[in-house]
Amino acid sequence: MSRYTPLHASPPVTLFHDGHCPFCQQEVAWLEKHRHREHIALVDIQAKDFNPQAYGQEFNAMMGQLHLKDSKGEWYIGMDASRALYAVLGYRRLVKISCLPGIRGAMNAGYRFFARRRIKLGQWCERRQAKR
Repeated sequence: MSRYTPLHASPPVTLFHDGHCPFCQQEVAWLEKHRHREHIALVDIQAKDFNPQAYGQEFNAMMGQLHLKDSKGEWYIGMDASRALYAVLGYRRLVKISCLPGIRGAMNAGYRFFARRRIKLGQWCERRQAKR
Protein backbone atom coordinates (compact mmCIF):
# COMPACT_ATOMS: atom_id res chain seq x y z
CA MET A 1 0.00 0.00 0.00
CA SER A 2 1.40 3.35 -1.04
CA ARG A 3 1.38 6.18 1.46
CA TYR A 4 -0.97 7.99 -0.96
CA THR A 5 -3.45 5.10 -1.26
CA PRO A 6 -6.12 6.85 0.89
CA LEU A 7 -6.33 9.56 -1.80
CA HIS A 8 -7.77 6.91 -4.13
CA ALA A 9 -10.72 5.89 -1.93
CA SER A 10 -13.81 5.58 -4.11
CA PRO A 11 -17.09 7.06 -2.91
CA PRO A 12 -19.45 6.21 -1.52
CA VAL A 13 -17.61 5.02 1.56
CA THR A 14 -18.86 3.33 4.71
CA LEU A 15 -17.46 4.66 7.96
CA PHE A 16 -17.67 2.28 10.92
CA HIS A 17 -17.67 4.28 14.16
CA ASP A 18 -18.13 3.71 17.88
CA GLY A 19 -21.47 5.28 18.77
CA HIS A 20 -20.54 5.32 22.47
CA CYS A 21 -17.39 7.40 21.99
CA PRO A 22 -17.99 11.12 22.69
CA PHE A 23 -15.42 12.18 20.07
CA CYS A 24 -16.94 9.85 17.47
CA GLN A 25 -20.39 11.26 18.27
CA GLN A 26 -19.16 14.79 17.58
CA GLU A 27 -17.49 13.75 14.33
CA VAL A 28 -20.61 11.90 13.16
CA ALA A 29 -22.79 14.92 13.96
CA TRP A 30 -20.49 17.06 11.81
CA LEU A 31 -20.47 14.47 9.01
CA GLU A 32 -24.26 14.31 8.98
CA LYS A 33 -24.34 18.02 8.15
CA HIS A 34 -21.48 17.97 5.65
CA ARG A 35 -22.16 19.18 2.11
CA HIS A 36 -20.89 15.84 0.73
CA ARG A 37 -22.95 13.71 3.14
CA GLU A 38 -24.25 11.60 0.25
CA HIS A 39 -20.75 10.12 -0.15
CA ILE A 40 -20.75 8.56 3.33
CA ALA A 41 -22.71 5.76 4.97
CA LEU A 42 -22.33 5.78 8.75
CA VAL A 43 -22.45 2.49 10.67
CA ASP A 44 -22.44 2.43 14.47
CA ILE A 45 -20.52 -0.67 15.53
CA GLN A 46 -22.13 -0.42 18.98
CA ALA A 47 -25.63 -0.86 17.53
CA LYS A 48 -27.36 -4.00 18.74
CA ASP A 49 -27.92 -5.30 15.22
CA PHE A 50 -24.33 -4.71 14.02
CA ASN A 51 -22.53 -7.90 12.96
CA PRO A 52 -18.81 -7.37 12.24
CA GLN A 53 -18.50 -10.87 10.75
CA ALA A 54 -20.88 -9.78 7.98
CA TYR A 55 -18.05 -7.44 6.91
CA GLY A 56 -15.27 -9.97 7.51
CA GLN A 57 -14.07 -8.06 10.58
CA GLU A 58 -13.72 -8.65 14.31
CA PHE A 59 -15.48 -6.38 16.79
CA ASN A 60 -12.39 -5.80 18.98
CA ALA A 61 -10.31 -4.79 15.96
CA MET A 62 -13.02 -2.34 14.88
CA MET A 63 -13.19 -0.91 18.39
CA GLY A 64 -9.43 -0.47 18.42
CA GLN A 65 -9.17 1.62 15.25
CA LEU A 66 -11.42 3.45 12.84
CA HIS A 67 -12.46 1.36 9.82
CA LEU A 68 -13.66 2.62 6.45
CA LYS A 69 -14.64 0.60 3.39
CA ASP A 70 -14.88 2.22 -0.04
CA SER A 71 -17.12 1.34 -2.97
CA LYS A 72 -14.41 -0.88 -4.50
CA GLY A 73 -14.29 -2.97 -1.34
CA GLU A 74 -10.96 -1.56 -0.16
CA TRP A 75 -10.51 -1.27 3.61
CA TYR A 76 -8.75 1.66 5.26
CA ILE A 77 -7.88 1.33 8.93
CA GLY A 78 -6.70 3.77 11.58
CA MET A 79 -5.33 7.08 10.37
CA ASP A 80 -5.65 5.87 6.76
CA ALA A 81 -9.42 5.58 7.35
CA SER A 82 -9.47 9.24 8.37
CA ARG A 83 -7.35 10.17 5.37
CA ALA A 84 -9.63 8.27 2.98
CA LEU A 85 -12.72 9.84 4.54
CA TYR A 86 -11.37 13.37 4.22
CA ALA A 87 -10.18 12.74 0.66
CA VAL A 88 -13.72 11.68 -0.28
CA LEU A 89 -15.08 14.79 1.43
CA GLY A 90 -12.90 17.01 -0.74
CA TYR A 91 -9.97 17.78 1.56
CA ARG A 92 -7.45 16.12 -0.75
CA ARG A 93 -4.70 18.76 -0.34
CA LEU A 94 -4.72 18.34 3.44
CA VAL A 95 -4.74 14.58 3.07
CA LYS A 96 -1.78 14.75 0.68
CA ILE A 97 0.17 16.83 3.21
CA SER A 98 -0.67 14.29 5.92
CA CYS A 99 0.89 11.58 3.72
CA LEU A 100 4.31 13.23 3.53
CA PRO A 101 7.22 11.46 5.24
CA GLY A 102 7.64 12.56 8.82
CA ILE A 103 4.17 14.08 8.99
CA ARG A 104 2.60 10.72 8.13
CA GLY A 105 4.52 8.89 10.85
CA ALA A 106 3.77 11.51 13.48
CA MET A 107 0.06 11.55 12.62
CA ASN A 108 -0.12 7.74 12.63
CA ALA A 109 1.55 7.60 16.05
CA GLY A 110 -0.71 10.36 17.38
CA TYR A 111 -3.78 8.52 16.09
CA ARG A 112 -2.73 5.25 17.77
CA PHE A 113 -2.09 7.10 21.05
CA PHE A 114 -5.49 8.81 20.86
CA ALA A 115 -7.40 5.68 19.75
CA ARG A 116 -6.25 3.71 22.79
CA ARG A 117 -7.37 6.48 25.15
CA ARG A 118 -10.39 7.98 23.38
CA ILE A 119 -13.05 6.64 25.74
CA LYS A 120 -11.32 7.87 28.90
CA LEU A 121 -10.43 11.19 27.26
CA GLY A 122 -14.03 11.61 26.12
CA GLN A 123 -15.38 10.87 29.59
CA TRP A 124 -12.91 13.34 31.09
CA CYS A 125 -13.99 16.04 28.61
CA GLU A 126 -17.66 15.40 29.37
CA ARG A 127 -17.05 15.71 33.13
CA ARG A 128 -15.17 18.98 32.58
CA GLN A 129 -18.02 20.39 30.47
CA ALA A 130 -20.59 19.32 33.05
CA LYS A 131 -18.77 21.32 35.74
CA ARG A 132 -19.09 24.56 33.75
